[in-house]
Amino acid sequence: MDLHYLSPLFAPKSIVVFAGPPDQPERQTAYGRSLCKQLRDGGYDGALTFLDVSMTGTLADLVQSRADLALIALPHEELAFALEVAGRIQCKSALIVSSSVTPELAAELHDIARKHDLYLLGPNSLGFQRPRLKLNAGVAGKLAQSGSLAVISQSGALTSAILDWAGINSVGLSAVVSLGPNTAVDLAQTLDFLATDPATESIVIYMEGITDARRFLSALRGTANTKPVVIIKSGNAAAASRAAATHSGMLIGSDEVFDAALRRTGAVRVNTFVQLFSAAKCLASRYRPVGPRLAVISNGGGPGVLAADWLGQLGLQLGRPGAAAAQALAPQLPQHATLTDLLDLSEEAGPEHYAAAIRACAQDVQVDGLLVIYSPKLDGDPLAVAQAVADASKGLGKPLLACWMGDERVAPARKLIGQAGLANFRTPESAVDGFGNIAAFYQNQQLLQQTPPPLSQLAKPDLEGARRLVESVLAERRSVLTEMESKALLAAFHIPITPTMPARSAAEAQLIAAQLGYPVALKIDSPDIPHKSEVQGVVLNLVDAAALGAAYGDMLANVRRLQPEARINGVTVQRMAGKRDGRELYIGVASDPLFGPVIGFGAGGTMVELLNDRAVELPPLNPFLAQRLIDRARVAATLGEWRGAPGVDHQAIEHILLRVSEMVCELPQLRELDINPLIVDQFGVLAVDARVVVGVAPPSAQRYDQLAIMPYPSSYAREWPMRGGGQYTLRPVQPTDAEMLQSLVRGLSDQSRYNRFASSLRELSAQMLARYTLIDYDREMALVAVLTNRTADDDGSFTETEQIIGVSRYIANPDRSSCEFSLLVDDKFSGQGLGTRLMLEIMDVARDKGLSETVGLVLRKNRGMLRLMGSLGFQIRPYEDDPEFQLCTKQL
Repeated sequence: MDLHYLSPLFAPKSIVVFAGPPDQPERQTAYGRSLCKQLRDGGYDGALTFLDVSMTGTLADLVQSRADLALIALPHEELAFALEVAGRIQCKSALIVSSSVTPELAAELHDIARKHDLYLLGPNSLGFQRPRLKLNAGVAGKLAQSGSLAVISQSGALTSAILDWAGINSVGLSAVVSLGPNTAVDLAQTLDFLATDPATESIVIYMEGITDARRFLSALRGTANTKPVVIIKSGNAAAASRAAATHSGMLIGSDEVFDAALRRTGAVRVNTFVQLFSAAKCLASRYRPVGPRLAVISNGGGPGVLAADWLGQLGLQLGRPGAAAAQALAPQLPQHATLTDLLDLSEEAGPEHYAAAIRACAQDVQVDGLLVIYSPKLDGDPLAVAQAVADASKGLGKPLLACWMGDERVAPARKLIGQAGLANFRTPESAVDGFGNIAAFYQNQQLLQQTPPPLSQLAKPDLEGARRLVESVLAERRSVLTEMESKALLAAFHIPITPTMPARSAAEAQLIAAQLGYPVALKIDSPDIPHKSEVQGVVLNLVDAAALGAAYGDMLANVRRLQPEARINGVTVQRMAGKRDGRELYIGVASDPLFGPVIGFGAGGTMVELLNDRAVELPPLNPFLAQRLIDRARVAATLGEWRGAPGVDHQAIEHILLRVSEMVCELPQLRELDINPLIVDQFGVLAVDARVVVGVAPPSAQRYDQLAIMPYPSSYAREWPMRGGGQYTLRPVQPTDAEMLQSLVRGLSDQSRYNRFASSLRELSAQMLARYTLIDYDREMALVAVLTNRTADDDGSFTETEQIIGVSRYIANPDRSSCEFSLLVDDKFSGQGLGTRLMLEIMDVARDKGLSETVGLVLRKNRGMLRLMGSLGFQIRPYEDDPEFQLCTKQL
């Protein structure tokens, strides 16, 4: 059961080919002829059978041809029949190599594949390559050389271009997958396979669109947790709806939301194909994530300055050796070398000088990566310098990028550098781009580790009151809340608001103002006017009753003149905020059609669209993510001491962002929200105006279905008593549990480790640890039993330490109706009911997620585990594929 479900497709042991008469190429399609040639020339050593669907005989005669993979390259009218035959002869997967298949025919092919439990890549795919298996199952180009970089593309033409580029640049590939439109096996599933593929160490993706945001982000998070992933996406000009009822709906565009989503997965996005190829070169050279400081070593000032300038443009830093390192290096360099910022070795630099500079930078903690630039000189030897650089790079421990500028004179040197496995670029800017990609991957890993709960640690909001308010508005068949209702909703989540009262006449407004205290603000109250200032519906700083009365009449007259069809309930009266040093901010929520709700932050006030200052983040948020969101907005520069005003209360802004995140998580009806302006000073924050738009939530929706990223499921945390006294906490696993999980595995007996992992491993690899602790709570769950130990110190105080003493886990199968379970209990705590409790709780979670069956493999010799399974009502029977195991199943 450790074999990935897509292994029959991407790592088949046997293939059957339907491409027309095998001995009559003139009767085959162009794709059919090309596919057969590539298969024969590639050297694939699995079982390969060529069949003609028009041959005489019965299906019974063909059953012996059953294979892992059926390759189909036929005219459109024969595709459905060929796929039906593949299903009847019990093939496990299929690839349809084709183009221009209509959506109607594609849907029919998908139905056939589902009927026969086939994993179908295509139609409209150019196929895939697995160079390590010598398998070219496609028509995108000749078989690439074997390497560690995987390519996924939703464009056939670009798949061919990337293959051509890889061949010329000696870039080795582990897999190339052309998806195309209308494919059944999609981008998320392909990523899921490559995440577990040992031959793949990094991935580049060209994508045009996705259909299921949560599944895509889930697969991407799981993959980028252990392997660098770089994405280029087309179709970036899509704008938000101009008919939105809030600033948020108008301001936040889909491309910004895509960027925000990618940051939370740990992947890196690039904008051009030049950058994609730069990233591919670095990843193919097996560079690992690093910090942002790049040392530039050059034999001339100009190219080095270009590199330094581009570092600044990308927000990276120029790495500089420390004073002691520079002093030790200076005697080893030519007389005119300079080491102040760039390492300009001067025009006299030879191979030994480059090698000395590389060694010095590699040993310096202030340098995260090295860029070596060589410009050909009249009496220089580019090849000798390249050999010295290649030799010095061995065992370096830091990324080293090369830039041999020029063409004819440096061609042999460039080839030598490529053969040494180093990334080589023609310009300093493209080299810096390549380094920027792997540095960005390093930074995005911090965001990947953030898995906030839906509710913060702040005072609990009035969820029941908020839900009743929203439902009452929907019951009246309204979608836009009044200002009073909007502020009441904010108050339910403990967001400070200005006292606001409705008035239906000038006299009533004057009476309310007298109670609130002057000065006051007057605002038009209408469900049809989203932006009050545009129709002169806001008057500020009214200091007495006479001014208020005049303003009331003028406001109603202007609004009726400028928007005569608007329904007017009256006005609202509120006291002026009175924050003399306050800054006006904006916090909003918009709904993206693909990724769901997104939170925006930036400069507020009446010129919010003109300022166009916003940063966006996907919920849920925690303090770390909230602070990063604030820092990305331009207005963040004004929140410190500014023009004589003291710095504002940063923590108060964070709290409001966390409160808005809670609203988004707990109210699936929320569509749009504006808090504008939110005034903040050194004493706190105050929401002056708010507007909320709601809609009906789907009746069958599960909790948090509206979110693209599943929050940490804190609701599953429980306290349970230990036999013999004490208690332990049972809770979902967190990314920070890696060290405790490693300690649990190291402390097990050899037999217990073998029972769980069916191997003699003594500890988990870094990749396994990451896989087991940073999980997608939507498709899998791991519950850990955590015991807190208290030890007395010499001074009479106590130190508390935590240890994991057991883990239960399930992973949903691709059908999303069943799951595979596993269980591990610390030897020192066996026999205390811990295993029973862990299994009961994990099965409850699986039921809650709508799963109907759980399945697991248990070694035949693991009698204790088999007894436990029997006591829990599991059916136990032999496992056909391996007699060493028993298959345990239970209906949930």
